[in-house]
Amino acid sequence: MSLRLGDTAPNFQAKTSIGDIDFYNYLGDSWGVLFSHPADYTPVCTTELGRTAALKGEFEKRNVKVLALSVDSAESHKGWISDINETQNTNVEFPIIADEDKKIADLYDMIHPNASETLTVRSLFIISPDKKVKLIITYPASTGRNFNEVLRVIDSLQLTAQYTVATPADWQDGDDVVVANSIKTEDIPAKFPKGHKIIKPYLRTTPQPNK
Repeated sequence: MSLRLGDTAPNFQAKTSIGDIDFYNYLGDSWGVLFSHPADYTPVCTTELGRTAALKGEFEKRNVKVLALSVDSAESHKGWISDINETQNTNVEFPIIADEDKKIADLYDMIHPNASETLTVRSLFIISPDKKVKLIITYPASTGRNFNEVLRVIDSLQLTAQYTVATPADWQDGDDVVVANSIKTEDIPAKFPKGHKIIKPYLRTTPQPNK
């Protein structure tokens, strides 16, 4: 199965480092980040999970719940978490999914045979509260993720879900945003009273509306 943007994220039940979960029930009304790791006790993954744990407050204030996945067992995960906490000076509290039979990896197309027949690639899915896939980023096993970018994208997704805007290249929270082309120029002042700039008829910007 190949998931695409806008698809409904498949539900699943799984054993994890914090016990058995149902994915949809775990997310509830929150946004979700589901990201895969090639295996336990791997160096790049250790740094990634440590970084994610350190960003706990950033995810919480955005109403985001995080889940990691590895093809090893829940017991193996618990031992690995001890190493992560020690080496990364943090405390991993989010669940790491045990996917020994690779059912969830297959469900989310995390196994890429030309990269590895047995290990998951570094796929990351951002899932909205209505369980739609809003973003997919896939890295090779050798390259760790940029979690500042993950947070930036979540900010953009949450903003653009609430307002009829888009975020330009290199946008950061607080920067001006692009008014969607579906809004007529003459209607912009009523929708965005903070003001706007017309750079081209198709490129209109306005201050971020929720700041």
